[in-house]
Parts: sequence; C-alpha cells; structure tokens
Amino acid sequence: MNLVIVTETTIRSAAILTTSYVAATTIEQAGRFNQLALLLAYTQGSLTSLEIKIEFSMDGTTFFRETVTSVSGGTSTLSMNEYTFTSTGNIVIPLPAFYDFIKVSAKGTGTVTSSSLAITAVQAKV
Repeated sequence: MNLVIVTETTIRSAAILTTSYVAATTIEQAGRFNQLALLLAYTQGSLTSLEIKIEFSMDGTTFFRETVTSVSGGTSTLSMNEYTFTSTGNIVIPLPAFYDFIKVSAKGTGTVTSSSLAITAVQAKV
C-alpha cells in the first residue's frame, strides 16, 4: 500500500498561546481525503498545559465537538474531548477525514510567557 501525501498546510503559524480558545484556519474539503493528521510544534514556556479541541462540520457553519467514550458497568458515556499536553514536544493527532470542515482550537492554561504553538494539517489518500 502506497501513501500519497496530497496536502500539507500550516493552519496556525507559531505564536504565543492565550488563555482562551483561539481557532486555527479551518481545514476545508477534508472529506476528499481518507487520512488526516495534525502536527503540533509546542513549546510550553511558563504554561501549565496546552489544551486542544476539535470540531467537525459538513457545511462549514454548524460544528460538532469531537467526543470520547468511557464505559463502566455496561454504560457508555460520551464526553466532549479535549487533548491536554503538559510538556514541550512535537505531537501528532490522527483524525477521521470524512467531514468536509474541521476546526482546531487551542489555548494555554497558566502563564503564557515564552509559550508557542504551530499546527500543520497533513491530508492524504491511501
């Protein structure tokens, strides 16, 4: 099986984080591909953590928050997902690629001094 990278797009240039969510450039036409990965270049600086939320849309107007499932005693509970990182690093987040629009938002917790985050979206078709 050959993996062909179709696009690599910076959706957030390296910048200091804020303590409120800020959306990166929305990824459009993601549904044309079957593979999507977010590459995060994160410098923690004085932050306590980096938090990422991801939302999906078919029309670019109404977005739905990514969820995660936990199971206990035969009961499945869905919660809105938030990715939290507590140390500097280069991070990859693989995502489903069947939605037409994907919005990625980021914020820091704590003191934002010397923090930085850049996000690149890599879309591919296998």
